[in-house]
Amino acid sequence: MGKEKVAIIGSGNWGSAIASIAGKNASRQPELFDDSRIPMWVFEEEVNGRKLTEIINETKINEKYLPGITLPANIYATSDLDEAVHDATAFIFVLPHQFLGKVIEQMKGKVAPGAKGITLIKGVDVTADEIRIFADIIQKELGIRCSALSGANIADEGKFDRFTVAAEKFSETTIGYRKKEDGEMWKKLFETDAFRVQIVEDVAGVSLCGALKNIVAVAAGFMDGLEWGDNAKAAIMRIGLLEMKQFCLEFFDDVKAETFLQESAGIADLITSCKPAKLLVKVAFVKAGKSFEDLEKELLNGQKLQGVHTVSFFEYRKWPSVKLIPCVLRKAKDVHGFLKAKNRVEGYPLFAAVYECAFKGRDIKTITKHLD
Repeated sequence: MGKEKVAIIGSGNWGSAIASIAGKNASRQPELFDDSRIPMWVFEEEVNGRKLTEIINETKINEKYLPGITLPANIYATSDLDEAVHDATAFIFVLPHQFLGKVIEQMKGKVAPGAKGITLIKGVDVTADEIRIFADIIQKELGIRCSALSGANIADEGKFDRFTVAAEKFSETTIGYRKKEDGEMWKKLFETDAFRVQIVEDVAGVSLCGALKNIVAVAAGFMDGLEWGDNAKAAIMRIGLLEMKQFCLEFFDDVKAETFLQESAGIADLITSCKPAKLLVKVAFVKAGKSFEDLEKELLNGQKLQGVHTVSFFEYRKWPSVKLIPCVLRKAKDVHGFLKAKNRVEGYPLFAAVYECAFKGRDIKTITKHLD
């Protein structure tokens, strides 16, 4: 088998952070990877009057999304998606989920036979009574076997939430694979002494944990806003983890129960996500005493995130993380719609409560009623 030629589809702070690891590891394992040049696809924009791709290629620093971190010499920024895709055999998808569909359409017919992919995109695609993970979408549309990576790799310090990984501070993640050799290959590309990688044959479980934990994090944020203390927050996290597990096992085949307690993608990511919930929800939602619709208008300057293509890539990436509260809450709405279509809302009281508090005016102080 020939060497793997890696291509990174995305260049935000997570894309740049993973590029810093992948570039170095490819160079350390030339018998496995073609490390001569690894393309990183960039949605072009100007920074201080210069193209971002030019800045990255000249300085090896993504000044806008990961300043202070020098990328390896073999990382090459390009705004030409065809150039990034050409001859690649191992695709890393790490871009906002709203823009995955368009990228996939551009990639169709241009992917090398036998190529494989991995998605670092957290979230799910929900339409009426159907819910799909992004690994399945990529696999179906591009005809490539696709793994998924998710875990407790978010930092609560500083503006750039992936700086901890890029700066080689200790953290871990989980890769869900369909074929073990894929999981082992991705592990070799990503793992370092500071960034530990576990692999598990559970693409759906790993993917869904990364999406559903956001709903629980909102509920944990409500606890912060109400100032009910850590005991209440811990209870919400326990109940939320159980609902996450139940949801995955009920609606997806081949999900492994152990993923939720034994893998970083499960309990560890949930803990990490609930810690900064105060920042995301406390002041802006509970303390403000405003309806979700008013909050959405205020934080997004009148724009909405109901659809997957309602704002441009550039506008999306301009917003600080606190302004993505509506995006997080929309996940609760999407999951509620799915459960309603399946006539299973009552089976998930915490998920239902978050939705009702965010969208139906339910008193947040009643969120713990009917929870087991």
